[in-house]
Amino acid sequence: MRKKIKIGEQVTLVEDRPDIGLFRGQVGTVVQEYEPGVYDVEFRFLSGRDQLIVTTLRSGMLMPLHPVKR
Repeated sequence: MRKKIKIGEQVTLVEDRPDIGLFRGQVGTVVQEYEPGVYDVEFRFLSGRDQLIVTTLRSGMLMPLHPVKR
């Protein structure tokens, strides 16, 4: 069973979305949940010029990132 993604959690994209300029492996932050399994995710890009993309994605396109415990 997949862990529920929470608002404020960092996630990585597991599928390419070239239509909106996002690609597998990019890291974003969940900023809102519309319904179970549907999230707004914020992606920030600092190279060149600052850019922000917020898009709605289903949980199957996302993998939660967990900090490494030391």
